[in-house]
Amino acid sequence: MHACYDSAPETSLRFRRAALHRVGPIVALAALAACRRDTRTPIVLYSPHGRDLLTLIEKTYEARHPEVDVRWLDMGSQDVYDRVRAEKANPGADVWFGGPNLVFANGARDGLLEPFEPSWSGSIPPESRNPQKLYYGLYRTPVVIVYNSAAVPADWKKKILIRDPLASGTMRAVWGTILLRSIERTGSIDSGLDWLRRLDAQTKEYVFNPSILLEKLVRREGFLTVWDLPDTLFEMKRGPLGYFFPSSGTPVIDDAVGLVRGARHAAAAKALIDWLGSPEAQKLAAEKAYRLPARTDLPLEQMPEWARDVSTKLVAAKLDWERIGREGPAWMSRWDREV
Repeated sequence: MHACYDSAPETSLRFRRAALHRVGPIVALAALAACRRDTRTPIVLYSPHGRDLLTLIEKTYEARHPEVDVRWLDMGSQDVYDRVRAEKANPGADVWFGGPNLVFANGARDGLLEPFEPSWSGSIPPESRNPQKLYYGLYRTPVVIVYNSAAVPADWKKKILIRDPLASGTMRAVWGTILLRSIERTGSIDSGLDWLRRLDAQTKEYVFNPSILLEKLVRREGFLTVWDLPDTLFEMKRGPLGYFFPSSGTPVIDDAVGLVRGARHAAAAKALIDWLGSPEAQKLAAEKAYRLPARTDLPLEQMPEWARDVSTKLVAAKLDWERIGREGPAWMSRWDREV
């Protein structure tokens, strides 16, 4: 922070002028420039998307709109929901940027989102649009099985790393998928919980911080995990990782965006959301940050090679996301107590 002393007493002002005279004109100009008020309109994003994508969005959008100051806080998607809910009476965010649609559904039920229809809403599938216009799928995020490609352990006992499901909307979606399939087969979640107990016996650690989950895999602190494809592709540039799609079908999360109810800078936030779903921003996120666009009107041949490859191989699992969102919190409470 710059201490500009806009309301400083005369003695302070005299001291400042004397000090500036001593340090010379160049430093003086720099100091005075730093004291100018930032007149840009701030837009605050709460997001689980990570530093790479958030910095890309910040710098690109600010270059196109120099009157705007994009600010963001990076945290897990469940943590975003918890924070927006805690701040409901005095919102700190303008845009809720990223996280599974089932977490956004909880936010919609809690009255945390403001209705808004971006110009691109008709370019995404109907199931990716909230009927009350509270949130919209922006990216399609597959969940994949990730492994250290340079290591083949003799057994898997305590070799698996799992992102803490209680803090992660992505892992809540994965756990919800497992338990929903248990209900479809047997009528209850009991067999799914039994499977998760067996997985727990092979799990070395439930990693709280998503940024170090794949780093631990690269360092061979574990050999196998389940996580989202964008983070995996980023980390594959830094270490020996591989991935594959589950044979039973891949959970594909609608990574959504929404306007926070009571946002202090709603007009600027709406303009940013409109841009995030534009062809320009969707292609940029695909090329630089490994995000699959939710828009269905973008020609596949215009996408980067990785996106074309994934789109041809991916078989999305058919899931009742509404039920997972509605009953998932109770399922997770039971998992927390019993596993």
